[in-house]
Amino acid sequence: MSYYFSKIVDDNFDDAIERVTKHLADAGFGVLTTIDVSATLKKKLDVDFQRYTILGACNPGFAYKALQAEDKIGVMLPCNVIVQETKDGKVEVAAVDPMASMMAIQNETLGSVATQVQAMLKNVIEGL
Repeated sequence: MSYYFSKIVDDNFDDAIERVTKHLADAGFGVLTTIDVSATLKKKLDVDFQRYTILGACNPGFAYKALQAEDKIGVMLPCNVIVQETKDGKVEVAAVDPMASMMAIQNETLGSVATQVQAMLKNVIEGL
């Protein structure tokens, strides 16, 4: 089982971030955090890295249900979505598969929530 869904998009990097953020919002997700990995690596390690941004996406209703089912599930939230420039200059968008990250937790209610979020994130990625 793969731990992510991904798609190469025709957008430039900045437009891809904007479009992903809009598609997430349309699906009920907000972006709580934005981490510019390339800038952080440059600042902290003085290394050059391809453009790479992590968007921490959260659907409040599903996050609440997950927290009710498992109080420690916050260690796996929010759902991360990445936008990166590939070595051949394309832009890839990938999202975590919540089912893969929840496999270690044996909780039927949480599994149901993860299945629903999985479908929503797949739709976001496929819809780009």
